[in-house]
Amino acid sequence: MEPQDAQGARVSQDTAERLRTISDELSDRFHERADVVRTLMVALLAGQHSLVLGPPGTAKSEMARELTGRIVGASYWEILLSKFTAPTKMFGPIDVAALARGEYRQVYDGRATTAHVAFIDEIFKCSTAALNETLGYLNERIYHPESGGEPIRCPLIGAITASNELPSGEDSAAIYDRLLVRIEVKYLEDPSNFAALVRSAVSRPAAPARTTVELAALRHAVTEAVPAVDVPDAIVDAVCTLRAALRRKELVASDRRWRQAVGLLQASAYLDSRPAVTEADLSVLTHVLWDSPAERPTVEREVLQLVNPDAREALDLADTVEELEAQLDAMAGQSREALSEWVIKKAHNQLATAGRRLAKLHEEAASAGRSTAAIDRVTGRQRAVRARVLTEALGVDASMVQAQL
Repeated sequence: MEPQDAQGARVSQDTAERLRTISDELSDRFHERADVVRTLMVALLAGQHSLVLGPPGTAKSEMARELTGRIVGASYWEILLSKFTAPTKMFGPIDVAALARGEYRQVYDGRATTAHVAFIDEIFKCSTAALNETLGYLNERIYHPESGGEPIRCPLIGAITASNELPSGEDSAAIYDRLLVRIEVKYLEDPSNFAALVRSAVSRPAAPARTTVELAALRHAVTEAVPAVDVPDAIVDAVCTLRAALRRKELVASDRRWRQAVGLLQASAYLDSRPAVTEADLSVLTHVLWDSPAERPTVEREVLQLVNPDAREALDLADTVEELEAQLDAMAGQSREALSEWVIKKAHNQLATAGRRLAKLHEEAASAGRSTAAIDRVTGRQRAVRARVLTEALGVDASMVQAQL
């Protein structure tokens, strides 16, 4: 390797390490959001747009701001859309002073046209007037000025969008199709995490670590380092197998979506400092190949069939955990005696057994160098449901739950 190439490799590795550290710091700050943070990072590295779908108050905008705030030198722009948002509010208002002189021009500074990263809240409320310009902005990174003339090339690396609901009309569906990555978020499920959230509102914790990355380094990763990650033939075969399996279940994604997903696989490998895509990177496709949230579990199972057997068993354990949580919900209002009996006879043993098996699966997967992401996610659900059982069925104080898990 030439000295210049070696230096470039070191810079690229340093960027990946910084981005991993940023992901870790944000995961520590935002409870139960580790997979969300990593997926947003992967989407940004691939130069793709993402949608965070979930109810109000789930830290969607805060995560976007905190993530993009770690990119030194980047121009950040955000907006909350409504059906009445005019294109000029997004891309540049009319210069009133110039208009008084008989000149028609727009002011672009601080608008979408100059942003490296954009956060667009309530994306599906985009007005009809702004629809075409928004599609052009997301698709081609261009904006056509109100006065005509040459299109403006926008420096956008990627947009993070958010919504409380799925699109309901053809216009918003056109935007939905352009958002490659789709991530669901819910309210905190683990009572101990909720207790920590409440505690953070009244405490004064020390300032958290704040790793940053330079805009130039991120741009180099997006344009040079990520596309250079190798995609072995075995991965291509696995993607073809996955497409066939999903089509058999009548889940069909466009050819464009499949092609763009390859960049996500490369970005996932780059983020982990690997020179080639491996089966572990396929897990990111669980956020790409569904249209409605009801389809996501099916997509996840088919993806994990290709990733590793540990993840498949983890999903089976997840079914057990979800069933127990449904039973807990159904028993709301029953006496403490009835709830305690259910815990002693059923819930405690099944949750404990699932927890031990998940710990074993994690150990085996880590020892073999396989991804533990799916196992960790199911483990989080198991811990959350067990915490609910302790607090709601047995009356254990939420602040004491963490020590018992």
